[in-house]
Amino acid sequence: MDTLNAMRAFVTTVDKGSFSQAARTLGASKATLSKQVAALEDHLGVRLLHRTTRKLNLTDEGRVYVERARRILEDLEDAEDAVSPLGAEPRGRLRVSAPHTFGAMHLCDALASFVERYPHVHLDIEFSDRLVNLVDEGFDAAIRISTLKDSTLIARRLAPVNMILCASPIYWKKHGKPKHPNDLVDHQAIIYSYLSTPGEWTFQDGGKPFNVKISGNFTTNNDVVIRSAAVQGVGIFHGPAFIMNQAIRKGLLEPALEDYYTDPLNVYALYPSSRNLSPKVRAFVDFLVEWLSHTPDWEAPPQISRT
Repeated sequence: MDTLNAMRAFVTTVDKGSFSQAARTLGASKATLSKQVAALEDHLGVRLLHRTTRKLNLTDEGRVYVERARRILEDLEDAEDAVSPLGAEPRGRLRVSAPHTFGAMHLCDALASFVERYPHVHLDIEFSDRLVNLVDEGFDAAIRISTLKDSTLIARRLAPVNMILCASPIYWKKHGKPKHPNDLVDHQAIIYSYLSTPGEWTFQDGGKPFNVKISGNFTTNNDVVIRSAAVQGVGIFHGPAFIMNQAIRKGLLEPALEDYYTDPLNVYALYPSSRNLSPKVRAFVDFLVEWLSHTPDWEAPPQISRT
């Protein structure tokens, strides 16, 4: 049995949802692929797929095996690309993790342009604010907004992201604008639950960072919901400017405490060092560096006169 071809037949069948679709993708007959998967099951001594007349379902063993097999095939593809004469042409499946709100607001056009430029790359992107483990979960790269800490991952800085504190004009009129971050103790904070310290916000005074305890009766893990709540006067938001700048330009939100903002965070592209020569990863990261060099001005919040 040709184990690699059997793996490829199995993974493609799972990805396409049927032997017929997989056969068209691989340029083989449906009967051939079915025999290859059956031979693979005999070789492993387990059933990988439940077959019915209408659909295929993975068994528990199949769910485990398909991810491992997919990773093996992707690593083989990377190895071949790295040494082949066509190695400069990116191709294959590219799995990327990116922050949900940032991705939706600022990456959609970039991703569409990337797949247009590189038609042989199959971009598979997961928008989520969870911190994925690239190696264990089989991701090729991740986009993260952070202050970069020591890591075994390779990082490319893509763009700065300023932090901003703001609330609706109605909220400021009712409660007054704080003069110092310590005044926030008397205000309602809208709290982003994915912060490493959700009960604290960080500012700086004279270049020295300090934390301020905050509290409020509205907590969520969704930035868009936070923006909506802030516009409706629920409380104060402190977070990335790219989320709020459009609402600020429209006069729906007003910033405060500009003299105490921390240094910008950065958008990074991260990828495992073992894959840093993969043409598809290199092309993707280089493309984002180029794209975000002409980024919208989220890093320059509009100035609003103070009251």
